[in-house]
Amino acid sequence: MLELTMAAVTAAEEGATAGMLMADAPSEPGAVLRVGRDKSVCRLSTPDDWLFVSRVHLEFLCGPDGTWQVTWLRGSQPDPSSEVRLTVGAHVQPLAYGGTVPLPRGGSGEIVVQDRTAPRSVNVGFYHEV
Repeated sequence: MLELTMAAVTAAEEGATAGMLMADAPSEPGAVLRVGRDKSVCRLSTPDDWLFVSRVHLEFLCGPDGTWQVTWLRGSQPDPSSEVRLTVGAHVQPLAYGGTVPLPRGGSGEIVVQDRTAPRSVNVGFYHEV
């Protein structure tokens, strides 16, 4: 099972947990969870006017062995208006535009989508229950 929690954070709300959204999916091959502005395909959706987030920004996909990966999907623009970083424990790594990274089996962490033009972000916590 992969559990996600998402908070849309502005500078004034940093540290707040009100308005958190949650989603989960079983660790079965082909299971998918998406994060973005398009409510019709994303289980976790951001405000419509947060254009630094693509219609479908992040895709969590369960592989054939029950492990999960996250992909920063390429949007309609050649250059993104956000930065994405993955934090697991003390380790922080940027996620490349169009890139994919595996999530630790049985681990937890956070993915932050940071607006490059304003002090706001989308914080997605994850927990992979084995």
